[in-house]
Amino acid sequence: MRPLQHLPRTALCAWGALVTVLATVAALFAAAPPAQADTTVCEQFGSTVVQGRYVVQNNRWGTNEPQCVTATDTGFRLTRADGSVPTTGAPKSYPSLFNGCHYTNCSPGTNLPAQLARISSAPSSISYGYVDDAVYNASYDIWLDPTPRTDGVNRTEIMIWFNKVGPIQPIGSQVGTATVGGRTWQVWSGSNGSNDVLSFVAPSAIGSWSFDVMDFVRQAVARGLAQNSWYLTSIQAGFEPWRNGAGLAVHSFSSTVNTGGGPGGPGGPGGATTCEVSYATNVWQGGFTANVTVANTGSAPVDGWRLAFTLPSGQHITSAWNASVSPSSGSVTAGGLAHNASIAPGGSLTFGFQGTYSGAFTAPGGFSLNGSACTKT
Repeated sequence: MRPLQHLPRTALCAWGALVTVLATVAALFAAAPPAQADTTVCEQFGSTVVQGRYVVQNNRWGTNEPQCVTATDTGFRLTRADGSVPTTGAPKSYPSLFNGCHYTNCSPGTNLPAQLARISSAPSSISYGYVDDAVYNASYDIWLDPTPRTDGVNRTEIMIWFNKVGPIQPIGSQVGTATVGGRTWQVWSGSNGSNDVLSFVAPSAIGSWSFDVMDFVRQAVARGLAQNSWYLTSIQAGFEPWRNGAGLAVHSFSSTVNTGGGPGGPGGPGGATTCEVSYATNVWQGGFTANVTVANTGSAPVDGWRLAFTLPSGQHITSAWNASVSPSSGSVTAGGLAHNASIAPGGSLTFGFQGTYSGAFTAPGGFSLNGSACTKT
């Protein structure tokens, strides 16, 4: 082979062009970020981070059998889930990912804990992957506590069961049904000995959904299982397996918590909504109707309004108009429909309901609009 300097000029030009091309290709490969390799976690309470903002946790707390989760770019999959536990008791584990804090492990950049009264919305989306040869639920968990704690069990857990496979059921007993986020759910309520649990069970499997977490939080508030002064500490999505479970996956997950004045916006000092409520009734033996007028006396619109109040003991709502009202007794929340979801500054709206009662009839003692107390007129 001849030395390079002895090659003809045309060959030297061709060689130089080839070197230039190779150098350009090498530079492109050097500049491109390496592909993100999946990370497998098998430690009992091991965790890793995905999307730069959510924690994936193995969370094998109910069994000594091996379990592994593999974190992907957008979620995780359960790659090993050996053994089984009785379906009459607690599940094996809760492999999941979360925004917020779980036993002092906080996701990067989270703004949780956040006080409920300061949260205007909490949009989230989830996409699940299911398997057949297992007993499990696909559970989306929302944790609430009177304090902004990051170090342990909270007072109230809201569970959304997107899917249920096998002879399992939520904690407690079914207390009715409810329409939340435009979907109908079975509602279960109980306690596991450490915290209250409010569960919403889908009648059939939901593969993916985008929704507002606060719609479910308001249900807990309306049912007396939380207060607007409490804190949202963690939003989690994963699975509770009782038998097997390998192959279950969260394909994608997103969670955002918008704070700064509550759902009504800055309608008064400190971001509180300013409101007045009048409660007019027509009462007969064993029954009544109520017309409720809600006035926005603040300077900003109240979007996505929610009026909370407590019906006196013995009263039950049988029908309602111009608003969605649930549950039918106890701590109740009324919310706007598509045509009246916002109350303009200086404006008002009226809704009503019919109900039954026993004993002496009395009116609710107070009302709060999106977490702020209203003047009763």
